[in-house]
Amino acid sequence: MAADPSGLRARKKEQTRIALSWATIRLAVDRGLANVRVEDIAAEVGVSPRTFNNYFASKGEAIADRELERFRQFADALRGRPADEPLWPAITAAVRERYALTGEAGADEEADETARQRWVEGVRLMIAEPAVQRDLAAASAAAEQQLAAAVAARTGTDPDRDMFPRLVAGTVGVVLGTARQQWLRDQSVPIADLIADALAQVANGLGSP
Repeated sequence: MAADPSGLRARKKEQTRIALSWATIRLAVDRGLANVRVEDIAAEVGVSPRTFNNYFASKGEAIADRELERFRQFADALRGRPADEPLWPAITAAVRERYALTGEAGADEEADETARQRWVEGVRLMIAEPAVQRDLAAASAAAEQQLAAAVAARTGTDPDRDMFPRLVAGTVGVVLGTARQQWLRDQSVPIADLIADALAQVANGLGSP
């Protein structure tokens, strides 16, 4: 059976989008966001600047797309968990699995320590940029809607009428942001473990520390 041309095109577009997003992150971390041009990003991927602009309205949007993609993967992974698995263990497994697979670009635990610290500092500076923060906030809002839909499907609730799936999705968003900030301060614990610990605390009701 011949391959579906529309499916191949869709996969190629997805690969290009991901490549442009990662290239933006790598260059912004290495040089500082203000020193990265769209032309530089496009050249890194081997496409035209016009192609970049077809995918993203700004460098900040390209960076924030990684957050949106992670939530898409979380939502898909949650839908694939066993139906009889309790909600929070299912969320923890889905989030940890996908975060471990996508990881922190450039933050290889086996990398030279100096290079790793340079990457971490570059990420700190990058996400402190107002333009990146604005686009991250917009991406997070869209991402949480996707996760809320997956939670609603799993729990038999309505994301438009019931607060529960949106509360869960918003809580997961806060957990991920908090774990990321903790990891940027101290990389002695893998970020996937920080996320699992934070989700366990939430699932247990966040009693007194």
